[in-house]
Amino acid sequence: MNAPLHTTALQSAIAADLAALPLIEKWVSFASVSRDSNLPIIEWTRELLASYGIESHLTYDDSGKKANLWATLPAENGETKLGGLVLSGHTDVVPVDGQPWDTDPFVAQIIGDKLYGRGVTDMKSYGATALMMVPELLKRKLKRPVHLAFSYDEEVGCIGVRRLIADMVAQGYKPAGCIVGEPTGMQVVIAHKGKHAYKTSVRGFEAHSSLTPLGVNAVEIACEFVAHLKSMHRRLVEEGPFDPIYDVPHTTIHTGVIAGGTALNIIPRDCDVTWEIRHHHMNSPELLFNEAKAFADSLLPAMQAVAPDTGITHKLNSVLPGFATDADSEIARLCFTCAGADASSGAGKVSFGTEAALFHQAGVPTIVCGPGHIAQAHQPNEWVTLDQLAWCERFMRRLADEICVN
Repeated sequence: MNAPLHTTALQSAIAADLAALPLIEKWVSFASVSRDSNLPIIEWTRELLASYGIESHLTYDDSGKKANLWATLPAENGETKLGGLVLSGHTDVVPVDGQPWDTDPFVAQIIGDKLYGRGVTDMKSYGATALMMVPELLKRKLKRPVHLAFSYDEEVGCIGVRRLIADMVAQGYKPAGCIVGEPTGMQVVIAHKGKHAYKTSVRGFEAHSSLTPLGVNAVEIACEFVAHLKSMHRRLVEEGPFDPIYDVPHTTIHTGVIAGGTALNIIPRDCDVTWEIRHHHMNSPELLFNEAKAFADSLLPAMQAVAPDTGITHKLNSVLPGFATDADSEIARLCFTCAGADASSGAGKVSFGTEAALFHQAGVPTIVCGPGHIAQAHQPNEWVTLDQLAWCERFMRRLADEICVN
């Protein structure tokens, strides 16, 4: 994969007419990992928009080291607040630490028919393509305003966009629709699952490991709890309920992190389990949590018979709501037209969460549609095909045909 750029690769890029490629390369060059500041990419983007005469508004995190960017291209009649269209994406990416990359992850490289680099799929290609369209949208004049919304810290819980949306509402913006460009293979996605993330903490009782009856093993209790979560997941896999339009048609329960114990010869006092429920509209995450909690509660009598101060507690770490937009809504029909699809064959639902749910919750009808596939996201050697990038550009140009005066 370290081979030089081949002539055939260049020809593929030319054939795909990738006008956005220089902007994609620039955005990828910013190592805007969520744990670090995203201000370099935000400031560069603000300067680019300023060169077109577009003013950007930034909303910062508490540290001042991260920011969202909101910029409005006004309609021909001067309207900026009402009836606009939001093109939304996040600027942060996941880390590359420990991943076996064959190229520099922060240097976008074309090899064969693919573009490699951190964020080329998730989701800098979409944001850069939207930026590429700004001069054309201004030149052709807009029937309604277009808003660019670029957020921070999507990858760690859709944190930044919450402030962006709150500011959008406070400033009186009332968009008629939003397109979030997460990787869907350019399929028009009208819904995604919600997510509840929990931390369950087991407090046991320490003793020497040779005297197990005198202690309460927090790791073993936690493992019993995890095994029960798995049994709940198996039931959902086998019995549903199912929504066949989703890529994973049933609700899922997943354990991501277990941390506990200090040494082999000490009965562990503490163990934490971090787990999640990703649910569609036919399951209640609250009911599933209550079922898991009831099992945990059933373990308490035996624990407290040995040591009264033992226990199991649960914390709801985060909630990302699901969303569903009518396939016959204005924003859906617009996206079907731009994607070259129709509601009967093109509508999709996905299991991964996005900022779309938060725009939708704020009263903005929202669709998810962007280049690349989620299977390539967060991986070493993240890639997107040139065809997908070309499709995204065609989508944007068709969008301009729909929303521009000229």
